[in-house]
Amino acid sequence: GEEFKDWTCDIKGNNDVLVLTKPDLIRQVHLDYLNAGADFIETNTFNAQVISLADYEMEHLAYRINYEAAQIAKSAAKEVTEKTGVKRYVCGAVGPTNRTLSISPSVEKPEFRNVTYDELIDA
Repeated sequence: GEEFKDWTCDIKGNNDVLVLTKPDLIRQVHLDYLNAGADFIETNTFNAQVISLADYEMEHLAYRINYEAAQIAKSAAKEVTEKTGVKRYVCGAVGPTNRTLSISPSVEKPEFRNVTYDELIDA
C-alpha cells in the first residue's frame, strides 16, 4: 500500500503488484486453492515482465515482483505439503506481453512494430 500511494500513474489493473501490496491476501488465495485440493498453484506473475509493467512505470520492479510472488507461493505450498503429507507444487505464471511482433499496431504502417525480438527476450 504505502509504497505506491503516491505513484506517478494509475496502477489500477496491475494485479501482479498485489504480491507487494497485499502479500497476505495472495498467500491466502494460494492456501484456499491448495486446501481445496489443488496440487499446483501459480505465482500471480502473469504480467510481471518489463514490457507490461511499463504501462504502470514499474518495469524496474519486475525482478522483485517475481521473486516475492515465488516466495509467497512456495511458502503456501510448503505449509500445505507439511500439513497433509501430499507434495504441492508452484508453477511460474508467464503471460504474454501486451505487445506483439506478429502484427503492426498501426493500420497505416503495416511494417511497423512497437517492440523488437531482443526486447521481448530481455523482458
